[in-house]
Amino acid sequence: MNTIQILIADDDLEIAELIKIYLTNEGYQVLIAGNGREAMELIAKESVQLMILDVMMPEMNGLEVVRAVRAEYGIPILMLSAKAEDMDKIMGLTTGADDYMVKPFNALELIARVKSLLRRSIYLNSQLQTAQDQDKDIIQLHSLKISKKSHTVTVEDRNINLTSTEFDILYLLASHPGQVFSAEAIFEAVWKDKFLESNNTVMVHISKLRDKLESELGGVKLIQTVWGVGYKIEP
Repeated sequence: MNTIQILIADDDLEIAELIKIYLTNEGYQVLIAGNGREAMELIAKESVQLMILDVMMPEMNGLEVVRAVRAEYGIPILMLSAKAEDMDKIMGLTTGADDYMVKPFNALELIARVKSLLRRSIYLNSQLQTAQDQDKDIIQLHSLKISKKSHTVTVEDRNINLTSTEFDILYLLASHPGQVFSAEAIFEAVWKDKFLESNNTVMVHISKLRDKLESELGGVKLIQTVWGVGYKIEP
Protein backbone atom coordinates (compact mmCIF):
# COMPACT_ATOMS: atom_id res chain seq x y z
CA MET A 1 0.00 0.00 0.00
CA ASN A 2 1.33 3.43 -0.92
CA THR A 3 2.08 5.80 1.95
CA ILE A 4 -0.47 8.59 2.31
CA GLN A 5 1.11 12.04 2.61
CA ILE A 6 -0.65 14.78 4.58
CA LEU A 7 0.24 18.47 4.58
CA ILE A 8 -0.25 20.52 7.76
CA ALA A 9 -0.33 24.29 7.18
CA ASP A 10 -0.25 26.22 10.46
CA ASP A 11 1.90 29.13 11.65
CA ASP A 12 1.73 27.73 15.20
CA LEU A 13 4.55 25.22 14.78
CA GLU A 14 3.97 23.64 18.21
CA ILE A 15 0.45 22.61 17.17
CA ALA A 16 1.70 21.51 13.74
CA GLU A 17 4.39 19.32 15.30
CA LEU A 18 1.87 17.84 17.76
CA ILE A 19 -0.52 16.93 14.93
CA LYS A 20 2.42 15.46 13.02
CA ILE A 21 3.17 13.10 15.94
CA TYR A 22 -0.45 11.87 16.00
CA LEU A 23 -0.51 11.32 12.22
CA THR A 24 2.92 9.69 12.08
CA ASN A 25 1.83 7.23 14.75
CA GLU A 26 -1.05 6.27 12.42
CA GLY A 27 1.41 5.52 9.61
CA TYR A 28 0.96 8.71 7.58
CA GLN A 29 3.78 10.75 6.06
CA VAL A 30 3.58 14.39 7.09
CA LEU A 31 4.74 17.71 5.63
CA ILE A 32 4.57 21.02 7.52
CA ALA A 33 4.15 24.52 6.10
CA GLY A 34 4.42 27.60 8.33
CA ASN A 35 2.29 29.85 6.11
CA GLY A 36 -0.13 29.76 3.20
CA ARG A 37 2.38 30.54 0.48
CA GLU A 38 4.72 27.79 1.66
CA ALA A 39 1.75 25.40 1.67
CA MET A 40 0.99 26.20 -1.98
CA GLU A 41 4.64 25.64 -2.92
CA LEU A 42 4.65 22.22 -1.21
CA ILE A 43 1.39 21.13 -2.87
CA ALA A 44 2.82 22.07 -6.28
CA LYS A 45 5.89 19.86 -5.90
CA GLU A 46 4.77 17.06 -3.55
CA SER A 47 2.13 14.34 -3.80
CA VAL A 48 -0.37 15.31 -1.09
CA GLN A 49 -3.50 13.26 -0.37
CA LEU A 50 -5.00 15.47 2.37
CA MET A 51 -4.46 18.95 3.79
CA ILE A 52 -4.97 20.19 7.37
CA LEU A 53 -5.19 23.95 7.16
CA ASP A 54 -5.32 26.71 9.79
CA VAL A 55 -7.53 29.69 8.94
CA MET A 56 -5.36 32.46 10.40
CA MET A 57 -1.94 32.41 8.71
CA PRO A 58 0.47 35.03 7.39
CA GLU A 59 1.09 35.76 3.67
CA MET A 60 -1.97 33.78 2.56
CA ASN A 61 -4.73 33.01 5.02
CA GLY A 62 -6.50 29.68 5.10
CA LEU A 63 -9.49 30.78 3.00
CA GLU A 64 -7.20 32.15 0.29
CA VAL A 65 -5.29 28.85 0.27
CA VAL A 66 -8.52 26.85 -0.03
CA ARG A 67 -9.58 28.91 -3.06
CA ALA A 68 -6.17 28.48 -4.69
CA VAL A 69 -6.06 24.73 -3.99
CA ARG A 70 -9.60 24.18 -5.25
CA ALA A 71 -8.72 25.91 -8.53
CA GLU A 72 -6.26 23.08 -9.29
CA TYR A 73 -6.63 20.13 -6.93
CA GLY A 74 -9.38 17.90 -5.55
CA ILE A 75 -7.64 16.79 -2.36
CA PRO A 76 -9.71 16.82 0.88
CA ILE A 77 -9.14 19.79 3.17
CA LEU A 78 -9.72 19.84 6.93
CA MET A 79 -9.73 23.40 8.30
CA LEU A 80 -8.67 24.32 11.83
CA SER A 81 -9.67 27.55 13.54
CA ALA A 82 -9.77 29.16 16.96
CA LYS A 83 -13.09 30.69 15.91
CA ALA A 84 -16.13 28.69 16.95
CA GLU A 85 -18.85 30.89 15.39
CA ASP A 86 -21.15 29.17 12.90
CA MET A 87 -20.51 31.84 10.27
CA ASP A 88 -16.77 31.08 10.31
CA LYS A 89 -17.50 27.36 9.79
CA ILE A 90 -19.92 28.15 6.97
CA MET A 91 -17.38 30.43 5.32
CA GLY A 92 -14.71 27.74 5.47
CA LEU A 93 -16.96 25.01 4.10
CA THR A 94 -18.51 27.12 1.34
CA THR A 95 -15.06 28.25 0.22
CA GLY A 96 -14.19 24.63 -0.49
CA ALA A 97 -13.06 22.92 2.71
CA ASP A 98 -14.40 19.42 3.36
CA ASP A 99 -14.48 19.58 7.16
CA TYR A 100 -13.91 22.09 9.98
CA MET A 101 -12.59 21.69 13.53
CA VAL A 102 -12.27 24.26 16.30
CA LYS A 103 -9.12 24.63 18.40
CA PRO A 104 -8.44 23.23 20.92
CA PHE A 105 -9.42 19.84 19.50
CA ASN A 106 -9.36 16.25 20.66
CA ALA A 107 -6.55 14.30 19.01
CA LEU A 108 -8.66 11.16 18.60
CA GLU A 109 -11.41 13.15 16.90
CA LEU A 110 -8.88 14.74 14.56
CA ILE A 111 -7.56 11.31 13.54
CA ALA A 112 -11.13 10.06 13.04
CA ARG A 113 -11.97 13.03 10.81
CA VAL A 114 -8.78 12.53 8.78
CA LYS A 115 -9.52 8.84 8.24
CA SER A 116 -13.12 9.60 7.26
CA LEU A 117 -12.03 12.20 4.68
CA LEU A 118 -9.42 9.84 3.24
CA ARG A 119 -11.90 6.95 3.00
CA ARG A 120 -14.36 9.16 1.14
CA SER A 121 -11.66 10.51 -1.15
CA ILE A 122 -10.32 7.04 -1.99
CA TYR A 123 -13.88 5.77 -2.62
CA LEU A 124 -14.73 8.67 -4.94
CA ASN A 125 -11.46 8.27 -6.83
CA SER A 126 -12.09 4.56 -7.28
CA GLN A 127 -15.62 5.29 -8.56
CA LEU A 128 -14.20 7.85 -11.01
CA GLN A 129 -11.57 5.38 -12.19
CA THR A 130 -14.24 2.72 -12.71
CA ALA A 131 -16.30 5.14 -14.78
CA GLN A 132 -13.23 6.09 -16.82
CA ASP A 133 -12.39 2.43 -17.38
CA GLN A 134 -15.93 1.80 -18.57
CA ASP A 135 -15.66 4.75 -20.95
CA LYS A 136 -12.40 3.35 -22.34
CA ASP A 137 -14.13 0.04 -23.07
CA ILE A 138 -16.35 1.69 -25.72
CA ILE A 139 -14.87 3.34 -28.80
CA GLN A 140 -17.33 5.35 -30.91
CA LEU A 141 -16.38 6.15 -34.52
CA HIS A 142 -19.11 7.78 -36.58
CA SER A 143 -22.06 5.36 -36.16
CA LEU A 144 -19.69 2.49 -35.31
CA LYS A 145 -19.49 1.31 -31.69
CA ILE A 146 -16.66 -1.00 -30.63
CA SER A 147 -16.79 -2.74 -27.25
CA LYS A 148 -13.58 -4.38 -26.01
CA LYS A 149 -15.35 -6.01 -23.07
CA SER A 150 -18.06 -7.78 -25.09
CA HIS A 151 -15.87 -8.12 -28.20
CA THR A 152 -18.66 -6.70 -30.37
CA VAL A 153 -18.93 -4.12 -33.15
CA THR A 154 -22.30 -2.54 -33.87
CA VAL A 155 -23.77 0.06 -36.22
CA GLU A 156 -27.06 1.53 -35.00
CA ASP A 157 -27.61 -1.60 -32.87
CA ARG A 158 -26.87 -3.93 -35.79
CA ASN A 159 -24.08 -6.37 -35.03
CA ILE A 160 -21.21 -6.70 -37.51
CA ASN A 161 -19.91 -10.25 -37.52
CA LEU A 162 -16.13 -10.07 -37.32
CA THR A 163 -13.62 -12.80 -36.70
CA SER A 164 -11.51 -12.49 -33.56
CA THR A 165 -8.53 -11.39 -35.66
CA GLU A 166 -10.55 -8.79 -37.59
CA PHE A 167 -11.85 -7.39 -34.31
CA ASP A 168 -8.34 -7.15 -32.86
CA ILE A 169 -7.07 -5.28 -35.93
CA LEU A 170 -10.02 -2.88 -35.83
CA TYR A 171 -9.64 -2.26 -32.09
CA LEU A 172 -5.90 -1.61 -32.47
CA LEU A 173 -6.43 1.01 -35.18
CA ALA A 174 -9.52 2.55 -33.58
CA SER A 175 -7.89 2.93 -30.16
CA HIS A 176 -5.07 4.97 -31.76
CA PRO A 177 -6.94 7.32 -34.12
CA GLY A 178 -4.72 9.08 -36.64
CA GLN A 179 -1.73 6.83 -35.94
CA VAL A 180 -0.33 4.91 -38.91
CA PHE A 181 0.47 1.23 -38.25
CA SER A 182 2.72 -0.71 -40.61
CA ALA A 183 1.73 -4.26 -41.60
CA GLU A 184 4.62 -5.45 -39.43
CA ALA A 185 3.37 -3.52 -36.37
CA ILE A 186 -0.18 -4.81 -36.83
CA PHE A 187 0.98 -8.41 -37.26
CA GLU A 188 3.21 -8.36 -34.19
CA ALA A 189 0.52 -6.65 -32.05
CA VAL A 190 -2.33 -8.95 -33.11
CA TRP A 191 -0.65 -12.29 -33.84
CA LYS A 192 2.05 -11.86 -31.14
CA ASP A 193 4.61 -13.32 -33.53
CA LYS A 194 7.57 -12.19 -35.64
CA PHE A 195 6.59 -10.66 -38.98
CA LEU A 196 8.08 -12.10 -42.19
CA GLU A 197 8.63 -9.66 -45.02
CA SER A 198 6.75 -11.76 -47.60
CA ASN A 199 3.76 -12.22 -45.26
CA ASN A 200 0.58 -10.72 -46.77
CA THR A 201 -1.68 -11.97 -43.95
CA VAL A 202 -2.39 -8.47 -42.65
CA MET A 203 -3.33 -7.19 -46.11
CA VAL A 204 -5.83 -10.03 -46.60
CA HIS A 205 -7.47 -9.47 -43.20
CA ILE A 206 -7.60 -5.69 -43.73
CA SER A 207 -9.30 -6.25 -47.09
CA LYS A 208 -11.97 -8.51 -45.57
CA LEU A 209 -12.46 -6.14 -42.62
CA ARG A 210 -12.91 -3.18 -44.97
CA ASP A 211 -15.54 -5.01 -47.01
CA LYS A 212 -17.60 -5.78 -43.91
CA LEU A 213 -17.31 -2.25 -42.49
CA GLU A 214 -18.02 -0.43 -45.75
CA SER A 215 -21.06 -2.61 -46.37
CA GLU A 216 -22.54 -1.61 -43.00
CA LEU A 217 -21.39 2.03 -43.10
CA GLY A 218 -22.87 2.80 -46.50
CA GLY A 219 -19.54 2.89 -48.31
CA VAL A 220 -17.65 4.99 -45.74
CA LYS A 221 -13.96 4.06 -45.94
CA LEU A 222 -13.05 3.89 -42.26
CA ILE A 223 -9.65 2.22 -42.65
CA GLN A 224 -7.32 4.28 -44.83
CA THR A 225 -4.14 3.15 -46.58
CA VAL A 226 -1.07 5.35 -46.29
CA TRP A 227 0.87 4.11 -49.29
CA GLY A 228 4.27 2.74 -48.49
CA VAL A 229 3.68 3.12 -44.76
CA GLY A 230 0.63 1.26 -43.47
CA TYR A 231 -2.95 1.72 -42.28
CA LYS A 232 -4.83 4.16 -40.05
CA ILE A 233 -8.28 5.25 -38.90
CA GLU A 234 -8.97 8.97 -38.70
CA PRO A 235 -11.01 10.17 -35.68
